[in-house]
Amino acid sequence: MPPLAQAEAKPKTPASAAARLRTALGLMSGTSLDGVDAALIRSDGRGRVEFGPRATIPYDDAIRRELRAVLGKSAAPLAVVEALTRAHAEAVQRLLTDHRLAAGDVDVVGFHGQTIWHRPEAGETVQIGDGALLARLVGIHVVNDFRTADVKAGGQGAPLVPVFHAALARELQHPLAVLNIGGVANVTWIGATFDPAAAAPDDAALLAFDTGPGNALIDDFVLKRTGARCDEGGALARAGRVDAKAAALILANAYFDRAPPKSLDRDHFDASPVSGLSPEDGAATLVEVTVRAVAAARRHFPVPPHRWLVTGGGRHNPAIMQALRAVLAVPVDPVEAVGWDGDALEAQAFAYLALRALDGLPITFPRTTGAPRPLGGGVLHRAR
Repeated sequence: MPPLAQAEAKPKTPASAAARLRTALGLMSGTSLDGVDAALIRSDGRGRVEFGPRATIPYDDAIRRELRAVLGKSAAPLAVVEALTRAHAEAVQRLLTDHRLAAGDVDVVGFHGQTIWHRPEAGETVQIGDGALLARLVGIHVVNDFRTADVKAGGQGAPLVPVFHAALARELQHPLAVLNIGGVANVTWIGATFDPAAAAPDDAALLAFDTGPGNALIDDFVLKRTGARCDEGGALARAGRVDAKAAALILANAYFDRAPPKSLDRDHFDASPVSGLSPEDGAATLVEVTVRAVAAARRHFPVPPHRWLVTGGGRHNPAIMQALRAVLAVPVDPVEAVGWDGDALEAQAFAYLALRALDGLPITFPRTTGAPRPLGGGVLHRAR
């Protein structure tokens, strides 16, 4: 099917009806490969968002191994795509069942899929997942493939969540930075004038880009050295010492000198400088890399933010949060401090983006992805 940016450029209902609150279910599978985050929201796809229930359904070890094997490849075997899609269908069905909801209670599912390949400079981005199969399995319309239209137009295709951050932050003090520390870390700088309720908002007060490594280098290092999936509670990093030379070698990457908008693939950075370090010192050094990359991002902001809100798995790592507070020297809080749910935020965002896609509203902007103009995106798969 064609992208919604082309096929659904205008709502098929009156403008007043298009802005009504609808129920959407978002699905997110991040680079940590933990599992599927599923979350329900009610929203008009503009400035009104109400949070609903959410759940995380862990992947079994077999799916996790299969997904890890296709990271960094431009395609995946059909069996892996189907297994991933069925895992997402299970997450939808479990969330609905646990909260006594039926498929008919949900207007649309926003299905991100699993990013395995992201090379926007070559006009390529790949998120695996079969939207048509998911729609058949769950009996709900599905919007997926959110990034392709932006990349084909010359954008980075990432980050996609900034417009949702802006919608949630409308009543907060600005300027504000929202930092998402997933496998890759990205930041949204929000100025006081951004209005996500507008059909084509002025994005001069919305800036977003990937800052650099998030948890991916730390997780991969810890898995290789200890067999654990992550540095639980930051215990290794807090017991180790930073190797300044190793950190400097990683931070010498040319990516940091590029002006935004810019985005990264999970495997962009070479962590070999820490390969000879102890698990503790390696983890501490990679935390330093993540935090220094965030600090360096500040030079691109129009004005400094008065506060940072942190979401993503990285906010659960006390070593990262402590280092961020020391380096940024302004309040740094998990998003829960303002009533958001950091474990659901990205899934909620794709529910919100699906609603915007249905109404032909832009989801990416010149200063979030480098798109030439505000762009719609997504592909609609109707339930039969």
